Amino acid sequence: MPHRIAVLALDGLLPFELGIPQRIFGRSFGVEPHDEGRSLYEVVTCSVRPPGPVRTDADFTITVERGPETLATADTVVIPASYELGPVYTEGRLTDELAAAFAHIRPGTRMVSICTGSYVLAAAGYLDGRPATTHWWHADHFQQLFPGVRVDPDVLFIDDGDVLTSAGVAAGIDLCLHIVRRDHGTAVANDVARRTVVPPHRDGGQAQYIRRPVPENRFATTTTARTWALGRLERPILLRDMAQQESMSVRTFTRRFREEVGVSPVQWLTRQRIERARHLLESTDLSIDQVARDAGFGTPTSLRQHLQAALGVSPTVYRRTFRTGRV
Repeated sequence: MPHRIAVLALDGLLPFELGIPQRIFGRSFGVEPHDEGRSLYEVVTCSVRPPGPVRTDADFTITVERGPETLATADTVVIPASYELGPVYTEGRLTDELAAAFAHIRPGTRMVSICTGSYVLAAAGYLDGRPATTHWWHADHFQQLFPGVRVDPDVLFIDDGDVLTSAGVAAGIDLCLHIVRRDHGTAVANDVARRTVVPPHRDGGQAQYIRRPVPENRFATTTTARTWALGRLERPILLRDMAQQESMSVRTFTRRFREEVGVSPVQWLTRQRIERARHLLESTDLSIDQVARDAGFGTPTSLRQHLQAALGVSPTVYRRTFRTGRV
């Protein structure tokens, strides 16, 4: 029998994310001669209530024909995101309706969340002491609400065996393809990826999609140094040179800088150079060598190392992702 996947449709759901499991698992077929064309999964959708309408975040509702008892028949349960999680999002606890629905789930069932569906898994206790991810926009709130979860906001998904979580929206595709790859091998995953017209595997993680502004300053005693540095990022900048802009000793300047900005001057410079490199890769046709020089990294090797460490991708891959036209 095909592996049964139950997708739990909650009020406020995102139609795009609700459709990901059906698109990926529902189009996964055997590729070996003995099972070529065989459906490998059965995907069903259910609600926490008896059959009926479920609200979406769009201008329409959907009708779900199965109730929560369907969860008892599932080998894998997938929980897409919702914008109406109520106390799950604000207090970290399940509603009575959700708790009753989760009581149907058999021990050993594989649990999967897409985007903020991770809040539901965490509120139900599935993520206690485990690594997990969610949409980067919610990562800080998620960590505060569930301090017992080891949140990684930079990755596209986390596979922790019987519990898997993904980052926001399209990262659900990455996670579902990963599950297919884990269950049935690369050939099947590549086949369904081609059918879906998406890459079988994306390089990097969420970090490449996040703009990280420097924290707001609580004081204003190192502003001159920062302005001076931003005007010459392409040149070598020494810590003592920045300190001289504020007529401070290096030790005092470093302490004040960390108090105001939240990171050390060297870390701040590296972040600014990464942001400069990202801007140039996205908005210009400059060569990688020139981008490295203009951003202050000097060499393509240094640029590649810093971008890989910060974003998980190379300059070429980053440009291919965020810029159309000539590379």
